[in-house]
Amino acid sequence: MSFQSVFLSLLLHIGYLGPFVMGVADSSFLVLPFGNDLLVVGLIARHHEGAAWYVLSAACGSSVGALLLALLARKIGEEGIRKIAGERRYKKLKDHIGRHSGAAVAVAGLAPPPFPFTTVIAAVAALGYPIWRILVINFIARGTRFAIIALLAVRYGQAVIGIAKSTPFEWSMAVFIVLCAIASGFSIWQWMRRRS
Repeated sequence: MSFQSVFLSLLLHIGYLGPFVMGVADSSFLVLPFGNDLLVVGLIARHHEGAAWYVLSAACGSSVGALLLALLARKIGEEGIRKIAGERRYKKLKDHIGRHSGAAVAVAGLAPPPFPFTTVIAAVAALGYPIWRILVINFIARGTRFAIIALLAVRYGQAVIGIAKSTPFEWSMAVFIVLCAIASGFSIWQWMRRRS
């Protein structure tokens, strides 16, 4: 049994808690693009009647991850975020966010990767946008995104599971997981290096 099969099996077996845990990780500074989307599809394809709970779990997990990220961003402040994101990227974000922080959080919550979700949440928090608003908007946006994914999973989930069990998909996921682990390690290293 391959690593990705064991990993997927573990996530599928922890049930409603799986999307919550993955949501916290995905909404922090770790790199797990589409991780929670695929998990929610897999869970709902096997257990349609639990769709609402999986959506709620994923949205709550994302909000907890966004809270942790926002609190960290508040602590390191605008200057710290500028260092982490880079001057050019931060200036671009600040110009685009400006007076539209709520809309930026909503778009970040709805948009799929490679949209810079964590950078937007960190920048908005560092610029002083109320954390409770970040969390409410993120919860609604992520809830909407996962509800759409849930509807698609009910209709097409079994086909997705068939693809996920194929050997080419397993190999591509192995490469993807390794790349995500490297990118997450780099992300954590960047945060730690630039904070010091």
